[in-house]
Parts: sequence; C-alpha cells; structure tokens
Amino acid sequence: MLKTFQSFIHSNFSFLEKSKLLVAVSGGLDSMVLVYLCQKLDLNFSLAHCNYKLREIESNYDEDFIKSYAKTNSIELFTTSFDTNSYASLTKQSIQMAARKLRYKWFELLQEQHGFDFVLTAHHADDNLETFLINLSRGTGLEGLTGIPAVNGSIIRPLLEFTRTEILDFATAKNLKWREDSSNKKLLYLRNNIRHSIIPLLKNINPSFMDSFNKSQKYLIESQSVLEDYILEIEDRVIASVAEDQISYDINKILTLNNPKAYMYLLLKPYGFTDWNEIISLLQAQTGKQIYSPSHRLIKNRNNLILCKTNAQLELNISIQNSDSLIKIPSYGINLHMDITNFVPVKSPESVILDMKTLNFPLTVRNWNEGDYFYPSGMRGKKKLSKFFKDNKLSIVDKENTLILCSNDQVVWVLGMRADNRFISTKKTINFLNISIKNNASN
Repeated sequence: MLKTFQSFIHSNFSFLEKSKLLVAVSGGLDSMVLVYLCQKLDLNFSLAHCNYKLREIESNYDEDFIKSYAKTNSIELFTTSFDTNSYASLTKQSIQMAARKLRYKWFELLQEQHGFDFVLTAHHADDNLETFLINLSRGTGLEGLTGIPAVNGSIIRPLLEFTRTEILDFATAKNLKWREDSSNKKLLYLRNNIRHSIIPLLKNINPSFMDSFNKSQKYLIESQSVLEDYILEIEDRVIASVAEDQISYDINKILTLNNPKAYMYLLLKPYGFTDWNEIISLLQAQTGKQIYSPSHRLIKNRNNLILCKTNAQLELNISIQNSDSLIKIPSYGINLHMDITNFVPVKSPESVILDMKTLNFPLTVRNWNEGDYFYPSGMRGKKKLSKFFKDNKLSIVDKENTLILCSNDQVVWVLGMRADNRFISTKKTINFLNISIKNNASN
C-alpha cells in the first residue's frame, strides 16, 4: 500500500510534496494510517485533533493517545475541544453535521494562522460508498451520487482510492496502533446502519462490488462534468442580463427548453433553492411574486426571473448639513459629490443641477416610501414615485435600491433618474448646486 500511495500522490497530488500540510487525525484506524504514510513519504505536515466531548472519558483517551504519538514522533500537534451537543442544539442540526462544521471552521482558522497550504483527511473508498448510499436514500440529484471529492478547495483526501479492508490489512501488517470509536458500532446513526447492515450484504451478493461501484461512480463524475459544461451553454441562452448583485433570466427562453424544471434545478441549486415545483409555478405567477432560499431570493418581474441575495439594503437616512460635502453611502457602493458654483455646471446622466435658493438645509438622503410623490422635470403635475417606477419598468430590486434626496421631506431628486421641477436650476438661478453620483471604486 505504501508504494501505491506514493505513486498515487506523485501522479495526482505532486503539489503536496512541497506544501505545508495539516493532517486531521482522530486516532482511529484510517487517520493513523494516513499519518504513517505521510511520515514515510517525509511530507511536511502537522497534526490537528478535535475533541468533540461526545463519548465522555473515551474522547479524552483519544486526545491523550494522539498527544503521545505526536510527542514520540516529534510531530507538531494542534488540539481543540468543542461542546458539540450544545452547538448542535443551538444551530438545530444533527450531531454529525455540527461536528463537521466545527472541525472545518477550525481547520480554516489554523490555515490562516499558521500558513498551511492544504488539509488532509482520511476518507477512503468505503466512506465514499456510504455517502453515495446515504444521498441515494435521501433522493439526491446527480451531484450527490458523485460522492466525496478528492479535492475540495484546500481539503485533500488522498485515501479515497483505498478500501477499509486494504487500510486494515496494511495497519495490521505494520503493527500500527489506533483507537476504536465505540460510537461507530451504534446502529442508531444512518451511516453506521449502512456500514454494518447494508454494505456487507452488497459485498456478499457481489464480491467485486467495490470495484464495480468505483467504476460506476467514475462514469457518474464524468457525466456530471459533461452536464456542467452544457449548463454553461444553457445559462448563456436564458440569462437576459447580469448586474453586480443580480441575474435576470428570460422566462420565455426558459419555457422553450425541453424540460424547464430540470434546467431550473441545475441553474438555481447552487443558490440554495430546493422547491422546484414552487420555482416552476413562479414562471406563470404575477409580477412581484418571490420565493426564498437561505441565501437568495427569486423574483418574478414581468417576463424575467430576477435572482439576488436576500440581504436587503439597510434602511438609510443621511443628513446633509451643508452644500460643500462629500457624502459616503458605502452600503450602496456610491458617494455623492456636491459643489456650489455661480456658473452653470456641465450636466451628466449621473448628476443634477439645483437652484440653491429653493433648498433648505439640512438635506436628507433616504429610501423612498410608499406615498412619496414629486413633480418630475419635463412633465406637468405631480406623480407618485410608485407610479413613476412602474412607468419606468423598475423591478422590485431596482425599486428597493432607489434612493431619494429631500428638502423638508419634499423629493428633490430620485437619484440617478429624475429631478423635481420645483428645485432644478433655471435661467434665473444665481447659485447652482451640482450633485453627482460616483461609484466607490472610481474614487
């Protein structure tokens, strides 16, 4: 196994040979074999051990075992402990998922603090099969059947080519020591049930089951790769526009696809959406209807679906005390530049020229409210902002991101769009106030 591992590393992960590595070690069979192999290859690595405080004194024995091994072999060791039960209860997730999130967050912290290039974990082929069966039982999509990735960012899993039997035989032959986790035998956990009840049956039916599974999964991974390439072409076809904080999909083009539901699944799953029937119903819904994922929302806007993050802009109310100001609005990514002159400034689409005598300071920059109205320049009479936005076909997101400049709570300027007749400069204006919008990046 050592020669196979060395060849595998050299062929697939040669970059590890010159990297600073962090090896996650529990004290169990798999991780102790990984540590031994890293030692034999003379890799530059340290150890990281998490005590989840889940098995009372056993957890402490595991930690003591790792500390003793690291000291004996002069290997740098990092240890931490978690109140995993409390974290799982607080975040309303399973113990296994809570432990996973805690350890990977800690690994990231160690990488930042100590400059580790990669983290190695001891997942192997049987872990991969278990994950496949778990996902299959839960009704996953194709990506869930491709198993545990060998490379996921800075996480590397170099034992995925080896089975649990191969690892055990190697450890036994080398007289390696490890700790047995008693919780691995408890069938109350789904993974353990699959490991001890289902997989032995599959291997009994077909002694070459692991080889057959590995081949099938490689086909699935290749199919997934082809599908990902194709979905990029579909994206180009159905995306109407892309802005800095939103994507707009053309509904009519989506409906021309052979299976809109399947394509919407592939397009939107990366953004956390799971209720595909609800998404398909959104295609026929009225403008303004929206649905949410944990991180994003999808909005029906006429013939488009608009995808944007759920973190709405904070309520804004900025007071401008005088006319010689630089107003910074970082949450909207803009600054307002204000200059007073006695000659007519050069106007641009992102600026407004006002008559100073019509204004009462302090001015206010705020979000628009339902019921706000103004007297649009170039038009007669007043108009509600809601009607003005509708006439200009602003989406819900566009309206939410629209700010207004006010004097005595009267609308002076809908920023970047239209000024109010009552405040714009005329031929009789003596003192001009020029206000221009600048993106933060351009300042």
